[in-house]
Amino acid sequence: MSLKCGIVGLPNVGKSTLFNCVSSGKAQSANFPFCTIEPNLGSTNVPDNRLNVLSDICKPQRTIPATVDIVDIAGLVKGASKGEGLGNQFLANIRECDAILHVLRCFDDGNVVHVDGSVDPVRDKEVVDTELQIKDLETVDARLAKADKAGKAGDKEARKLAELLHRYHDALVQGKPCRSVEPVNDEEAAIAKDLFLLTNKPVMYVCNVDDASAASGNPYVEAVREAVKDEHAEILVIAAKTEAEIAEIEDYEDRQMFLEEMGLQESGVVRLIQGAYHLLGLQTFFTAGSDECRAWTIRVGDKAPKAAGVIHSDFEKGFIRAEVIKYEDFVQYKTEAAVRAAGKMGVEGKEYVVQDGDIMHFLFNV
Repeated sequence: MSLKCGIVGLPNVGKSTLFNCVSSGKAQSANFPFCTIEPNLGSTNVPDNRLNVLSDICKPQRTIPATVDIVDIAGLVKGASKGEGLGNQFLANIRECDAILHVLRCFDDGNVVHVDGSVDPVRDKEVVDTELQIKDLETVDARLAKADKAGKAGDKEARKLAELLHRYHDALVQGKPCRSVEPVNDEEAAIAKDLFLLTNKPVMYVCNVDDASAASGNPYVEAVREAVKDEHAEILVIAAKTEAEIAEIEDYEDRQMFLEEMGLQESGVVRLIQGAYHLLGLQTFFTAGSDECRAWTIRVGDKAPKAAGVIHSDFEKGFIRAEVIKYEDFVQYKTEAAVRAAGKMGVEGKEYVVQDGDIMHFLFNV
């Protein structure tokens, strides 16, 4: 499943440092603007303790986690929508992503240059937001003129598109993102998706802080919380520089000791990867046996045949039914036979909506 999260923000806020923490890619990280020019693509495993538990029970020959793709995108500056800095390239790269991790600098350090000369994450957020909104407004206005004309000529589909575009236009001129406009039904949601608007993508604001603020945040983080309270957005606090150091520690106990000293129970990178996975609207089902325990990625709301197709296209084409075990039941009874004997195995058809954590076995005929 080729859905991607793009890491965006102003230059020198810690994007590439964060990217290197979470991905298998290695982006250049340095103390000068536009250190990143070409986007860097990396893939990272999605931490999921449920897979570890299943592996402990089944003792398989191999264990395969789910993955998520992360893209490190060049830093944006004011005027990007008009081509300033690496603006056109930056905006094109965001358009190709399915969700946004917006990194904001929430730490003071005189040794790290800030492109605007001072630390103000709310101002930085507004710079990026404004450029994305300007670009979206150009897109909306261009589509709106055509849709209005066709709608007045009797095209019902164009009329529906025009109604949505008018609401987007009103939001954008008020300085609001398109994601603040709720689709009125599934049909309108599908129309919205096809527009590929930059500010309609789901976003998580990643507050990059110093070590002392990693557990509880700081005034910069609180200012960001206040600024985004009316948005459909999440906030995550992380000390990227320290997370990079933790990532270099191979021993698990040493890593945990390091985290505890910072007042954390788990790595911020783990929370970030899991957050990116859910931000993309993804969830996991499992297959479990002596040969392999594996986490498979599907979209939230996918039905059983679609999930079967993730394993192999023939499974979807010839889908007959799915045998479903809830994760908690498998952990309790330990084997498929015991689950079946306890009457806990479900037999589901084509309309079954797969739930996160389901353990599945598909029957098919091609």
